[in-house]
Amino acid sequence: MSGLVTIVTGGTFGIGRAITLGLAERGHRVVAFGLEAPQPSSLAADAIPSLRVELADRGLDADLLEADVAVAADVERVVAHTVERHGRVDALVNNAAIGPLGTVLDTDEALFDRIIAVNLKGPYLTSRAVLAHFRAQGGGRIVNVGSGAGWGKHNMAVYSASKAGVHGLTMAMAYDHFADNVRVNMVIPGGGGIISGMSLGRTGGDVVAATANAVGTAAGRAATGDDIARAVAFLLSEDAEVISGTVIDVGCFSHQGGPLRVAR
Repeated sequence: MSGLVTIVTGGTFGIGRAITLGLAERGHRVVAFGLEAPQPSSLAADAIPSLRVELADRGLDADLLEADVAVAADVERVVAHTVERHGRVDALVNNAAIGPLGTVLDTDEALFDRIIAVNLKGPYLTSRAVLAHFRAQGGGRIVNVGSGAGWGKHNMAVYSASKAGVHGLTMAMAYDHFADNVRVNMVIPGGGGIISGMSLGRTGGDVVAATANAVGTAAGRAATGDDIARAVAFLLSEDAEVISGTVIDVGCFSHQGGPLRVAR
């Protein structure tokens, strides 16, 4: 059991929900936050009450807050709550993201600003807010949730740009805070077919469409939020104490490249 005090952004729905549950099960004192209103191209909404029930049913506990990762005052409030309630903050998982589809021609400026604000400014704000605590405590751990789209994908122009930024931010922070004993890594949910507010939002809530034509994994199935949670838990654990500046692709080929699975 870790006993780490861990903040999870976007931690109340989809992959973030699985991360919250998985870390709580491993003994983390989790502070998870997200927005209860649906965001662009996402069906994630009204998630806190049902997550609170599931935590209780499983004999687990976590602090669940409503806050916007793109608003500095909200982020500062979450970190202040964490330190006041738990006395410290040991780890941060930057999971919150929105993923509207579109090219640069059909993404208007307001939507561009919101995607960048949530997906890239959000990790900047949260990391900035916890790093002073990490340095004072002698170390900390950050895991950013990236995307294979960060290397460029069709009809995902601004989402791809935001996730490319997260990759660059991850590696820069790993360098910048190496001497502070802060390790910074990234996981990429791979293979497609992962059910989340984002994937369902892109298909109007159609689960079949969201999972169709997915490459899947070497396990013969699509990756799940629990698979992502296990990778995050590893990177936050002492088993990974010498690992920083690393990308773990969960469920697919490096950077989600490689051939599609061919039926035999």
